[in-house]
Amino acid sequence: EVKLVESGGGLVQPGGSLRLSCVASGFQISNVAMNWVRQAPGKDQEWVAGINAVGARYYTESVQGRFIISRDSAKNTLYLQMTGLKPEDTGMYFCAKDFDMRDMSGIRGQGTLVTVSP
Repeated sequence: EVKLVESGGGLVQPGGSLRLSCVASGFQISNVAMNWVRQAPGKDQEWVAGINAVGARYYTESVQGRFIISRDSAKNTLYLQMTGLKPEDTGMYFCAKDFDMRDMSGIRGQGTLVTVSP
């Protein structure tokens, strides 16, 4: 059974940092593309970052230079290191497998909440 469990969210001041984790089970994350998606209150889901099977990384423009997606194959865990956080980064963050940006579908966990506020 494929399972994803996100953690690491919390309340942080603008300019602060957080590292999100996504522990995967039922498959090996290094063999597939993995993504981070977020949903701000009252807004549509937004793709944030992705890493493919060969390790190429991609970011939405608003987080480029501030967020880093990575993975630890031994721990079967996906990470999102977030720095320079802004209030507009507030939202529920999900890691996603089999993600399709056309309809934002995919297998995801329960999410972890990030709140950026003074």
